[in-house]
Amino acid sequence: MKERVKAFFSYGLFWLTFFLMARVLFLVYNFERTFEMSIGDVLLSILHGLRLDLSATGYFLLIPGLFIVFTTYARPKVLSVLLTGYTILLLILCSLIIVADLEMYTHWGFRLDATPLLYIGEDTPLAISGWSLLLLTLLWGLLLTASLLIYRKLTLKRVKDLPAADWKTSLGMLIITATMIAPIRGTFGVAPINTGMVYFHNSNIYANHAAINVVWNTGYALRKSDRLKYPDNFLEATKTSSYFNELYSGQDHTTKLINTEQPNVLIIIMESFTYSFIEPLGGIPGVAPNFSNLAKEGVLFDHMYASGDRTDKGVVSILSGYPSQPVSSIIKYPKKTQKLPYLNQKLKDMGYQTSFTYGGNIDFANFRSYLSNARFDNITHSNDFPEELNNSKWGVHDGPVFDKFFTETNEAKAPFFKVMLSLSSHEPFDVPMETVFEGSDDKSMFMNSAHYADRCLGKFIENAKKSEWWDNTLIVITADHGHGLPNNQGVSNPDRFRIPMLWLGGALAVKDTVVHSFTSQTDIANTLLGQIAQPDPDFRFSRNTLGRANHDFAVYVYNNGFGFVDSTKLIVYDNTGKRYMKKTGVKDERDLELGKAYMQTLYNDFNGR
Repeated sequence: MKERVKAFFSYGLFWLTFFLMARVLFLVYNFERTFEMSIGDVLLSILHGLRLDLSATGYFLLIPGLFIVFTTYARPKVLSVLLTGYTILLLILCSLIIVADLEMYTHWGFRLDATPLLYIGEDTPLAISGWSLLLLTLLWGLLLTASLLIYRKLTLKRVKDLPAADWKTSLGMLIITATMIAPIRGTFGVAPINTGMVYFHNSNIYANHAAINVVWNTGYALRKSDRLKYPDNFLEATKTSSYFNELYSGQDHTTKLINTEQPNVLIIIMESFTYSFIEPLGGIPGVAPNFSNLAKEGVLFDHMYASGDRTDKGVVSILSGYPSQPVSSIIKYPKKTQKLPYLNQKLKDMGYQTSFTYGGNIDFANFRSYLSNARFDNITHSNDFPEELNNSKWGVHDGPVFDKFFTETNEAKAPFFKVMLSLSSHEPFDVPMETVFEGSDDKSMFMNSAHYADRCLGKFIENAKKSEWWDNTLIVITADHGHGLPNNQGVSNPDRFRIPMLWLGGALAVKDTVVHSFTSQTDIANTLLGQIAQPDPDFRFSRNTLGRANHDFAVYVYNNGFGFVDSTKLIVYDNTGKRYMKKTGVKDERDLELGKAYMQTLYNDFNGR
């Protein structure tokens, strides 16, 4: 029995070694972020991560334990074949998860979980260059090869030399295998281990992410994916109602910025158009010169924030005034989206003709279902363009799409409400334009793609000014979400979510004006309605930014966490670790609970739809 116990635990040691290699690989691959950590934090990420490593190892030991139990009387070769086959299958799967997570983290800023399930059957939302794919393939091969060599030396040799045994050995091994419930649960308390238990840093979320065992995290997320329901006890009901009502009070009086009763309205949603490219907002000069110059001709909102970090979340936030969710996207639930309010429907009731124009695949991220529920009068997408124009990864480049949008607007019957979504500034940042910012790195290519999108926007506005409809039209230009580039903002950093919003058009009564109120994508619906008619209570999470607001604020949602920002404070709360990552400018507990009240209201609303 002694030799079998040694073989069993040597196999456990093998998996702990494997997970240690995976964590080191993660830290090396993300070396820029790792170098910002102290040596102590690097070691703590490894130490704290051991809890999830032990839990994953406990799971992986269950079947080998049973192999040993039921092969007691068999030749060692039988156990050797069973165990090796089992190990190879697990190694292939785990190595793929680990290597995929390396690249996904550089783009998404969170460890791999069930999020990719939201996009099964669609083009991947992650664009990977050929060099990155080659590197990841090499890393996968090296990790797999090194692991098999360690397995052979550490475990297989012991298995091949096992002596014969009796039923007592089988019983003993069965009991030892059953004790794996201890590392699997990771605690002797009521609640079993979860990802947040390995969080150790109060402000550096990357340090906490480095402690996560991504294999365990993916398995846990997959197991929970069919039970998505947000908590109803995040904040007590009385406080939730009181604080939420306080945040949305005082919307009766509106500062009018338009000079007409029923203007045409265009909303142009620019892909990944971060504030970092807008010079009047402190962005890099020369990236978006047209937008920056146009800011002097209209109304610029200089504290605008995206509600989430994905296009599907941004579109819902803009058109339905509905916030992003931490671990899901409501657009994936048609039963829920059909109950949402829609800005185009409100305007349609006022006599507006409505349309949506996009150069991409309308079936991506469940857009077709959402837009169908919205009942736009007309939807233009990639299939409505000639095949030769569908020559980018995502569909049709912005130039032809803006041209189509202009033609459709010319043909529209006033009053009209038209929405356009661009796509060229999405990864892989490949645009039909001469290189303006030299370099093949992601930052340079991203700036080039944004410059191209800005050029297309500038041409559209130039043509629009010559049109018959310009004088009675309000154009709202904003972004679907921000971006980690160009300055490598972390996943919870408010700068990652800060985006521009600019109002233009002949319907504006003011020019060269800046609105300093903190505002969100979700506020666009009622802010526009406040100009044309009056804010609509159906948009529960939409504040009239130009109204007599009691509290200017914005909430942004990242993967399983949120930030609350206004003119005096920044609060970042991580749901996984159940802790505040930032509490800048906080005076008392009430300040902290304003954000929680917002999120609890969102949780309750999402669960009830």
